[in-house]
Amino acid sequence: MAGILFIISAPSGSGKSTLVAQVRTLVEGLEFSISYTTRAPRGSETDGREYHFTSRESFEQMIAADEFMEWAEVFGNYYGTARRALEHARAAAKDLLLDIDVQGAKQVMRRMPEAVSIFILPPSPEVLEMRLRHRSEAEHMTSEEVIERRLQQARSEVEQVWEYKYALVNDVLDQATAELRAIVLCERGEGEGVQAMAASCRTDARPARLDAVLESFHVG
Repeated sequence: MAGILFIISAPSGSGKSTLVAQVRTLVEGLEFSISYTTRAPRGSETDGREYHFTSRESFEQMIAADEFMEWAEVFGNYYGTARRALEHARAAAKDLLLDIDVQGAKQVMRRMPEAVSIFILPPSPEVLEMRLRHRSEAEHMTSEEVIERRLQQARSEVEQVWEYKYALVNDVLDQATAELRAIVLCERGEGEGVQAMAASCRTDARPARLDAVLESFHVG
């Protein structure tokens, strides 16, 4: 069944983009929605590849025209998903992956309760901080204030994990990739032998490994 909307959220630095890229190479018929943002490109980012980079004025015009499925302001910049992304995916008989933050995810879940929501967690705050610092060095962004703000934001976002249908821990990339692939195939009603793996990622099953990560973030 084409036209499934998959919502994927994670704290900054959780490796979400890498994980999504891996799954897209393994599963056919998945279209990735490229979000709009008013923030400046980082490193080798290119307009139309990682994001559609636009001005604040243009973004606000799109808001006024109700062109977004969801949008949010994060750390002083706008991010949003255009409605046309889902229309294009469905016209091409494909499913759509949305890589969006918790604010945007809640908007989409309210409007489209049938969407499949997936939260990706880092294994611990310590690992998350290490990843953020590594990325900061690569992007020549060394502000301690920015790193600390993102770590605080991560805890706030992790608290929302129970709002999602599925959650997985991105500790070992191959394992996390296999789990995300299993979720996609299971929701499609495809693939043999993936149901148990997908079921183990359901938040209503309260897997022990999920509780362990939440405990490390001091989240109940």
